[in-house]
Amino acid sequence: MHTFQPLFRSCLTVAAAALPLTLPAGQAAAASGISVSTNGSTVSVTTSACTSNNNGFGRASLLTSSQANFAQGRQADLAGTNSTQTALWSNVSPGTYTVIVVCTSTGQTAGTQSVIVSGAATPTISATASPSRGVMGGFGGGTKDYGTLTMAAGGGLVAAGALATVMVLRRRRTKPYRL
Repeated sequence: MHTFQPLFRSCLTVAAAALPLTLPAGQAAAASGISVSTNGSTVSVTTSACTSNNNGFGRASLLTSSQANFAQGRQADLAGTNSTQTALWSNVSPGTYTVIVVCTSTGQTAGTQSVIVSGAATPTISATASPSRGVMGGFGGGTKDYGTLTMAAGGGLVAAGALATVMVLRRRRTKPYRL
């Protein structure tokens, strides 16, 4: 099984070297058999053109504008199922790239597509000065609600305060103020 890998890789290099690095004007990306997308500095390719054999689904290569063939690019193995295969490259520098996918089972090119990587998205940070739920006030005013216990304790404190106020006012009324 290992004796076929160098032969397979050389077939990939020859097949990819014969490919144009960009799509002809007006040709749709879906017609190439692959779909390439970017998210910040990550490039991913998806295809359904390759089927699995003992050596996997195939390989994808990410080429810069100065690279001429499949072997010179950053290569990644396709992973997935017989219905959908994907490959992913992380930390890709901004620039224009060409993605080429070659199937293992047939040695055929599934497609090529150009992609522009604009770089990593910059996260935005916003700070809020106020609490998210506001101030919890009112009778009880606790940060944790104990249900009936909270209401009973709050009501008892209000009643004790009202009683103390009544007693102080009554005492002041019945006795004259002295220094």
